[in-house]
Amino acid sequence: MRILILGGTGEASALVRGLLAMGRRDAVTLSLAGRTRQPKAEPVPTRIGGFGGAEGLAAWLGQDRTDLVIDATHPFAARMSANAAEACARTGTRLLAIRRPAWTPVPGDRWTEVPDMEAAVRALGRAPRRVFLTIGRQEVAAFAGAPQHDYVVRAIEDIALAVPRLTAIQARGPFDAAAEAAFLAEGAIEVLVSKNSGGGATYGKIAAARALGLPVVMVARPEKPDVPSVPDVAAALAGIAAL
Repeated sequence: MRILILGGTGEASALVRGLLAMGRRDAVTLSLAGRTRQPKAEPVPTRIGGFGGAEGLAAWLGQDRTDLVIDATHPFAARMSANAAEACARTGTRLLAIRRPAWTPVPGDRWTEVPDMEAAVRALGRAPRRVFLTIGRQEVAAFAGAPQHDYVVRAIEDIALAVPRLTAIQARGPFDAAAEAAFLAEGAIEVLVSKNSGGGATYGKIAAARALGLPVVMVARPEKPDVPSVPDVAAALAGIAAL
C-alpha cells in the first residue's frame, strides 16, 4: 500500500517505527505541518508544509495514488483533520484516525474546564497570578488581553510574541511528574493553563499540579470529523495489518 501519515505527534513517530518493524513493503510518506523548524528526523520520506486545504490534499492523494491516509495529528489540529476527511471523501481514499483518549479529572485535581482559549484567559480572573502556559506557542498571543499576569511559557523553539510579562523557556520534553513538580515549585507557579491533549507524554505536568495542589485551567478539545478511528498506535497497526 501507499500510506500517507499526517504526523507531528509521538503517535506518528511510533507508527512509522511500527510499520518498519513489521517488515511491510508499504510506501510510507510522513507529512509535517512545518511549525517546528527542526523536527525530529524519521526514517521515511518526509514532506513539510501544508497541502493547500482539502482541495490541495485531494490533488496530492490522486497524484501519489495513495491507498490509505492515517490522521495521527495532534488532538487540537482540527483544521488538518477536517481537510483529511474531506479530501479522502472526494478521492475515495481510506482514512484511519488515531484519537488518543482525553484526560479526565481524578480525586485531588482542581480543574476549571473551559471550551476555548478565550475562555481560559477569562478563567484566570483579574487578580495578578503567576501562570504556566502549557498550550504551545501558537496560542500564547490570546493572553495579551490579560497583561496583569506573569506568564511562563516552555516551548521547543524561541517565542517572540507581544505578550507583556512573559518568560520564555526553551526546552524539549518529555518531562516526568517529579521534574514538573520541581519546575512548578521553583518557578512559584500559581496556576496552569493546559490543552486537554490526552496521552502520557505530557501528563507529568497534570500529575505535578495535583501533587502540589495547584489549579489547572483545562481547555477542551475542538470537534473533529466522525471518521473511522482507533485509540492508539497498536490498534492502528493491527488495522493496517488486516488490510
